[in-house]
Amino acid sequence: MFAAEEKDKDLDTQLRKALLQASFTGTVGSSIEARLGRPIDRKLADLGRLLWFDVAGGLHSDNTCGGCHAPSDGFGDTQSIAIGVQNNNKVGPHRSGPRNQRRTPTAANSAFYPKLMWNGRFSAPSGNPFNNSQGFLFPAPESNVKFPANDPIIKHLLIAQAHIPPTEMVEVAGFTGANGAADINPRLYIFDDAKPGTTVPLPDGSGFRNEPIRQAVLARLNGNASYRKLFGQIFPSVALPANGPIDFTMVGRAIAEFEFTLVFADAPVDRFARGDEKAMSSSEKKGALLFFGKAGCVSCHAVSGQSNEMFSDFNMHVAGVPQIAPSFGVGLGNVIFDGPNEDEDFGLEQLTGSAADRYKFRSSPLRNVSLQPTFFHNGAFTKLKDAMRFHLDTANESLSYNPAKAGVDKDLRYRIGPRVTALDPLLASPKNLSRDEFEDLVEFVERGLLDPKASKQNLCRLVPEKVPSGLPVMDFEGCPSSK
Repeated sequence: MFAAEEKDKDLDTQLRKALLQASFTGTVGSSIEARLGRPIDRKLADLGRLLWFDVAGGLHSDNTCGGCHAPSDGFGDTQSIAIGVQNNNKVGPHRSGPRNQRRTPTAANSAFYPKLMWNGRFSAPSGNPFNNSQGFLFPAPESNVKFPANDPIIKHLLIAQAHIPPTEMVEVAGFTGANGAADINPRLYIFDDAKPGTTVPLPDGSGFRNEPIRQAVLARLNGNASYRKLFGQIFPSVALPANGPIDFTMVGRAIAEFEFTLVFADAPVDRFARGDEKAMSSSEKKGALLFFGKAGCVSCHAVSGQSNEMFSDFNMHVAGVPQIAPSFGVGLGNVIFDGPNEDEDFGLEQLTGSAADRYKFRSSPLRNVSLQPTFFHNGAFTKLKDAMRFHLDTANESLSYNPAKAGVDKDLRYRIGPRVTALDPLLASPKNLSRDEFEDLVEFVERGLLDPKASKQNLCRLVPEKVPSGLPVMDFEGCPSSK
């Protein structure tokens, strides 16, 4: 017993040293209000929660944030590749509809992310999502103009980002005028909600713009007495006697405020770092030492600096993930994939236009990763062990990739894109771990990074029984009480 105790003490000493060297404190989860410089506004957050689950934010009333960010899966995707608009109103394994191009990233803990989305297209140039001193950088048409430096209202990256999903055609907005009519160009028209089945041209006729879609969503909210009352309780300009309109900065603030409540960063490794040596099992501790040491995981899944202890460096890497795409056929996909055979995802290159950025994607933050049903940007694996094994020997593992064996849905098994061989140098050489070492590493990532408050039982309580628009709430299959 004495020898075992000594061994455990030595393990604790090594891990404390490793965490100290990595600048890991285990305190980020409790820092949200200090970083915001104010308490979270619970009433505003609850309004954001209702908007999150209300399909009224979609022009065709067929999708909303909750459709792709499911509480049953840690506010991440239930799919390998997301299904946005034109879905069957289910959120879970039986969700069906045309695929997009990537898996929806988790919204939990996103308040600490300096870059959002797999290609990092929404970012804080300051490297700090709480700091808008350099504004927020978005692709066109917003670019760096829509959310300028030191905006007194849009102070956090999530407030800015909340302006975008309602305008994304494959996610929420839908393909306007898409009744199978080839003569309708969705980039020149928007859906006329007052006359179902019809479209109206954009004001300047110059092509697709986001603001008309936002205005259409706002028309819905402003025409709804329940929403006007809820917004008026928070924003005096909306209440009587002012009786002003709900604007999109209010919507963005509400949704972001809800996201500020989705902080689940009190895992066993955090509690250990704060002094609770019993918070982690011996296996988790051994796995943590491998993660921060021999296995080299922390090189990309970093915790210091702009990483905000989120286990991602938030940089772009070529990880060689097998490329899968939906089968050809009507209704199977809403996105034309890249490459000559339309079975590739060029990643960051889509944003920069540079071939040097081909296949680059943001390192995935690993907190609560075991709650995900699929892994990597396209959900090419459905078991955490398989995803980790692939990462440890990417070059060889990619040769034997079998989508059926990996467990992806049947419609994603038939079109496999070219093998990615020009790997990030950090992944070019295999990491040689023994079977026991690998099991310890999995134990750390699976359990040592999991906040128990992110459980299905806890998060499913956030699904409202009804929403202010009066439209049906989606069927969250992983949350039996939601129906």
